[in-house]
Amino acid sequence: MRHRIAVVAPRVADAVKYTGGWLYDQVMAGWEVVVLVPGDEDVRPLDILGATTLDLESALSSPYGPVPQTVVVSAEIYERDTRIRAGLLEALDQGLTKVTFWDEELPTELDMKFGSTKHHLSRAAQVFKAHALAAASQPRESAGATETFRVGGVSAGSSKRNLVAMN
Repeated sequence: MRHRIAVVAPRVADAVKYTGGWLYDQVMAGWEVVVLVPGDEDVRPLDILGATTLDLESALSSPYGPVPQTVVVSAEIYERDTRIRAGLLEALDQGLTKVTFWDEELPTELDMKFGSTKHHLSRAAQVFKAHALAAASQPRESAGATETFRVGGVSAGSSKRNLVAMN
């Protein structure tokens, strides 16, 4: 059984910019990575990273499938969509799914519950992310060597261990 990651993004370019290298590394480690994005966007940049894409609205309105081990989301979409907010708060309460944000600025009610960590991208992830950024009409320069995340339910000291353990 493969481990599952669900990424909820307001835009394809955001998913690539903030999580692209990490997504690639997870796919290469054998994780099933599904990115939920608006259906009217070009998903080719996420294809480059090896992720599967689904239409966000269709996924939110359908019955829930298998529960992912990790959900990655932006604070923007968390604040904007009450369905996503309710689902993530439920996941945090149940403690069965790790909730990770790629934004440094979190809503006040979550800020103290999330530790900060960095993922060091493999060299291959940096290259694939640069190509995915170009396909998303974003500057390749934002394909750095690390990506920063906020991981829920763990302290800042243990969040790095937990994010790395997802590999």
